Amino acid sequence: MTYTCQNCGVTAKERSKLCNPANEIELENACAVTAEKVCSEKIDEIKFSCDACGSVSASSDNLCVPIEIR
Repeated sequence: MTYTCQNCGVTAKERSKLCNPANEIELENACAVTAEKVCSEKIDEIKFSCDACGSVSASSDNLCVPIEIR
């Protein structure tokens, strides 16, 4: 289990590491964060997009069908 930021989708094991932590989630259910919801200071960390739903993440582990953003 982990926490996710409601603003940018970044995940962490500790709530205190996030600017707007949400309830605990399972990492495999982390899809649903679109680029429009990513905090501007975190956008450079985004390296992957989900080919199924368009969600974005810094880690491919957080997406169901990850593809690398070029």
